[in-house]
Amino acid sequence: MSTRETHLVELVDATGTAIGSATVDQVHRAPGQMHRAFSVFLRDGDGRVLLQQRAEAKTRFPLRWGNTACGHPAPGEDLVVAAQRRLTEEVGVSGVALEILGVYPYYAEDPASGRVEYEYDHVLVGDVPADVDSEPDPAEVADLQWVPMDVLTEAVAADTRTYVPWLTGVLAVLASASPERARVVERGGDG
Repeated sequence: MSTRETHLVELVDATGTAIGSATVDQVHRAPGQMHRAFSVFLRDGDGRVLLQQRAEAKTRFPLRWGNTACGHPAPGEDLVVAAQRRLTEEVGVSGVALEILGVYPYYAEDPASGRVEYEYDHVLVGDVPADVDSEPDPAEVADLQWVPMDVLTEAVAADTRTYVPWLTGVLAVLASASPERARVVERGGDG
């Protein structure tokens, strides 16, 4: 078991209220336990989003394409700080201001591993140039690709097996968020 599987995450109820903690391994075993998570998109000036293909070693949905980075804040950890940390760990991009756009709760089963995702998923976005320096960790990321939102939305609808199951929902949050509703949180700000 990887050390990441032993990290504690925050259990939540259907409203996002913290109700305890458990390890990453425990919450992803069927039937699963709802816990706080986040999905981050990096977006360039042309409105494209950066996708990552999850590494083959991932315990859930390996080699499927998903948002730029994702993860879990530790119990009590600032959401934006945790998301910025995972951006650095997964794709090697740091110092990005992030906007919290909304929440997408979901449940998904990975038939290949028998593991589950039962997450209260906060969706965040950060704007960067398309040529942003990135150094993906091969233990986390198999590949990266910039994709226009409309192309991605159509592709996900047509081929769900290539993409992570939460991508449809987090894309909907991203597409529906207006700048007035998004909360901009500067690097190291409160979340």
